[in-house]
Amino acid sequence: MKHKERYAQMRKALLGWFAENARDLPWRRTRDPYAIWVSEIMLQQTRVQAVVPYYERFLKRLPTIQTLARARIDTVLKLWEGLGYYSRARNLHRAAKEIVAQFDGHLPTTREELLTLPGVGRYTAGAIASIAFGRREPLVDGNVTRVLCRLFRIEGDSKDMTVQKRIWALAEELVPEGHAGQFNQAMMELGSELCHPRDPKCGDCPLSHVCEARRHREQSLFPTRVPKKQLPCYTVVVGVIYRKGRILIDKRKPEGLLGGLWEFPGGKKRRDESRAAALRREVREELAITIRVGPLLAVVDHAYSHFRVHIPAFECTSVSGEPRCIACDDFKWVRPRDLGRYAFPAANHRIIEILRSQKKRHS
Repeated sequence: MKHKERYAQMRKALLGWFAENARDLPWRRTRDPYAIWVSEIMLQQTRVQAVVPYYERFLKRLPTIQTLARARIDTVLKLWEGLGYYSRARNLHRAAKEIVAQFDGHLPTTREELLTLPGVGRYTAGAIASIAFGRREPLVDGNVTRVLCRLFRIEGDSKDMTVQKRIWALAEELVPEGHAGQFNQAMMELGSELCHPRDPKCGDCPLSHVCEARRHREQSLFPTRVPKKQLPCYTVVVGVIYRKGRILIDKRKPEGLLGGLWEFPGGKKRRDESRAAALRREVREELAITIRVGPLLAVVDHAYSHFRVHIPAFECTSVSGEPRCIACDDFKWVRPRDLGRYAFPAANHRIIEILRSQKKRHS
């Protein structure tokens, strides 16, 4: 079978399957480019089920590009709290401001213009251009990579540049004129719902008859798996610092993994120091105050994409000095009951829960 004929059959079968089996998702009920853009940013490295409530809450509070551009970054981060990868929220906010300033408040319609926006890479530009504006642009994410590697029996590390180039070229060749958005969503849906990393549902797959990996009974071998490296683990000591019934929190600088979020002061422990000594040093370097380290309040273990953290949290009191922003962007003395007003990293939530439970026990 010639590849053009094969591609035509694949498109027809996949679009027919998607028309009957597509999940009812809120961003599929709208043609608003802004809403589609927000959904695509949220869906980066995040499961659909987790995104839905955040998406609906975000659009209810910030329904347009203009309202997002005018919003305070603290408001945006609070709406994003718990979704992770906070640079996405910061970039979304920056991009909205740029769209208002440079594109008259309208989301750009071409891949080239979309790529100029903060937080928009090749995948996201292709998704927005095809789904929101119907342009014939490809996209490749983890699900699409898996589907294509199996369909065409693509060998080699799927993250290797040479292999990636081939995958993108196939994705571009497959996208049909006039149905790009539906086709791209169908490819992602197929990977998510049927072409699973393990135990794919080949019997239900509309493309099983043209899948090279299935023909060779090698579905489990594609994409080629590269052994994962063991994640490094860091001990990060933090202090719940009290003064006159209030707790000291500080705001991380805007750049970095958790930029712009509030947290309990502290930092990494060195090998040659105790946890208490590390906490006193970190708070002094961060806020220029001296603290007394009290009892251990909680221990939290949390994993990020490239490392893990072990977080002992201690109850502390402020001894001397007035806080100054040395290694942070802002600080506040807040009442314990008001901690929920601020956007914290997920690892800090367990500490806040313990503080709330203590209050209940002592009330």
